[in-house]
Amino acid sequence: MSDIVCDVCFHHCHLKEGQKGFCRARENREGKNVCCNYGLITSLALDPIEKKPLKKFYPGSYIVSVGSFGCNLACPFCQNASISMTDEVSARYTCISSDRMAEIVLNQENNLGIAFTYNEPLISYEYIMDVAERIKPYGKKVVLVTNGTVEQNVLEKLMPYVDAMNIDWKGPKDFYTELKGSEDVVKNTIAYVYDKCHLEVTTLVVPGKSDDVNFVEEEAEYLSSLDPSIVLHLSRYFPRYKYTEPATDPDVIYRLQKTAQKYLSDVYTGNIW
Repeated sequence: MSDIVCDVCFHHCHLKEGQKGFCRARENREGKNVCCNYGLITSLALDPIEKKPLKKFYPGSYIVSVGSFGCNLACPFCQNASISMTDEVSARYTCISSDRMAEIVLNQENNLGIAFTYNEPLISYEYIMDVAERIKPYGKKVVLVTNGTVEQNVLEKLMPYVDAMNIDWKGPKDFYTELKGSEDVVKNTIAYVYDKCHLEVTTLVVPGKSDDVNFVEEEAEYLSSLDPSIVLHLSRYFPRYKYTEPATDPDVIYRLQKTAQKYLSDVYTGNIW
């Protein structure tokens, strides 16, 4: 059997037969790049759209939210590490076909559509497309909550089906090195999608990592250069997974909000109570 190079994200994992990639969700099967978490659902809920978070996309509505397992980053503060940092061997999941998922979405009353979230959805883009093809004719919306770490060839396939995205911009370049990611890739994703669907961006403000005022100013200025109406969420960090640093001081969030508001019309704070 032939080796392959996965082209879903910038990691470009070199996979031998039967080997899975960094994300735990792509596998070489008989020389084909297969989505091995296709329809393997670890989480299913009806959420307020604001929880994604999306502030300016059908506010007050509810949406079916689904997740699987795996992620192509390695964030040590991940709040969903029990699914994002696991694989099909250790994850607890239910098999839900794209046909059945479409039925769930269409039969749920007062439901806007479906949000692919909880783990990284873009590593399972085939399932997203298959579900979307079944629900879009009925006017249902498709939302992605993603880290934005994906190659453009995947986005080109997906974007005709996507109505809204919330993209995590984790922090500056050096922070992405720790997360096994790339700030440049995320910026490129934002630049590609901002005029193709509704876009909101989230930064989790982690002490000592993504709380620098210079970073937030550069982030807001970049987003404004694309469209000053792009919504930015500055969300408060709490200790999770491998990170034990105390929660972000709310005053830091508010100061960063004021900085970002110099460039953007809509800057929201999150997780502050």
